[in-house]
Amino acid sequence: MMVSVLMRPERIPLFPLNIVLFPGEQVPLHIFEPRYRRMVRECLDNKAPFGMLLALPDGVVRVGCTAEILEVIKTHEDGRMDIITVGRDPFRVLELFEDEPLVHGHVDYLEDRETQDRPPKLRQLIELYETCHTLLHSSLPKDLELQLEGALSYTIASTLPLDLLWKQQILELRCEEERQERLLTYLRDWAPHLQKKEVLRHRTAGTGHGLN
Repeated sequence: MMVSVLMRPERIPLFPLNIVLFPGEQVPLHIFEPRYRRMVRECLDNKAPFGMLLALPDGVVRVGCTAEILEVIKTHEDGRMDIITVGRDPFRVLELFEDEPLVHGHVDYLEDRETQDRPPKLRQLIELYETCHTLLHSSLPKDLELQLEGALSYTIASTLPLDLLWKQQILELRCEEERQERLLTYLRDWAPHLQKKEVLRHRTAGTGHGLN
């Protein structure tokens, strides 16, 4: 079932999870709790989004991203659902409503601001992204030219397994140039560690020791 979200309601149901969702990122979800199954059905019926927030041990963050339900892959006999969602609009929670089984939030949608900052080192960022992706997945990122048409920072942050709090920082920044600069700093530090791990892995594989 395909859904097209054309609305940005001021009050939305919230789904805390241990992930950071970015605009344009597709995420599969297995929905098993009754309250969230009801949330999915209502969102489908109303063609409305729900909000995803990073859940931390001391509570949820206040900046998240709306999720549009692209497709219901499977509905199980007991009511559980497998769905595909895509991130749409960053938002900030202005007020939480926790007096119902399902938490809702009064939200303010966040827009990127224009900046006169110097342009980021785009070529260097792309090269670092390709290096890290290759070291992690043994392949270059696919369709990079198409990805560059959108926000490159969101593509990088959603594709690579970065620290969750770093991802949250990227989501909260309201300038693409600043997001790219922050990622450039992160990948500069991270790439050498990935390269060292790859060297050690090859050395270990080359010793001939292992389980039979």
